[in-house]
Amino acid sequence: MKIGIKDVLQRIWPFFILYLLLLSICLTIKMLYTREVIYFAVNGWNSPWADYIEPYITDLGDGITAITLSLIMLLFSYRKFLLLASSYAITAIVAQILKFIFDAPRPKVYFQDQWDKVHTVKGLYILSTHSFPSGHTVSAFSAALVITYLCKNKGWGIPALLIAILIGYSRMYLTQHFFEDVMAGSVIGVMVTVFWLTWLDGRQFIHTPGWTRGLLQTIRKK
Repeated sequence: MKIGIKDVLQRIWPFFILYLLLLSICLTIKMLYTREVIYFAVNGWNSPWADYIEPYITDLGDGITAITLSLIMLLFSYRKFLLLASSYAITAIVAQILKFIFDAPRPKVYFQDQWDKVHTVKGLYILSTHSFPSGHTVSAFSAALVITYLCKNKGWGIPALLIAILIGYSRMYLTQHFFEDVMAGSVIGVMVTVFWLTWLDGRQFIHTPGWTRGLLQTIRKK
């Protein structure tokens, strides 16, 4: 089964169009304002309720969520499981490679002389190294794209994108990343996943009957 990038984009069109609009806005903000202005603007929008909820939102972009969603997919379709799990893995590897290549300092180090001005969430451990790109954001946007790709109702791409945006924002709110880290993470998550789906879902084996059923169907047959 031959699948091209155009086919993948057609299957995620609501998600992709809104994402391009979001990216355009982010690029405009980056061109108009400095890293410091953007960082302290985000950091200044804080409240007790946000301090409470943001750590939970950021956890949606970690490995436990990735494993959980993949296992759910495994119950219903081996193909969907493979597409989601492998997309997580590939984008995570790319993100980690880039993190070590750039070895960029996180806000805690970058703003160490101004740290007394920074709002932090009580009890949260703040990292110091490998800031670029945001790994949580990479995973969030990759998962949102794959879920949109797999859903028959493409309208689900809108809430999926919104959740990915909230996860990316949480990384800035929690002072773990810069605006640039999150923006780059979204680009990596989207672009790498589009190319990966184009290649993997174009393989003939993944569309055979054995791969279209899931673990539940396999157990019932036995």
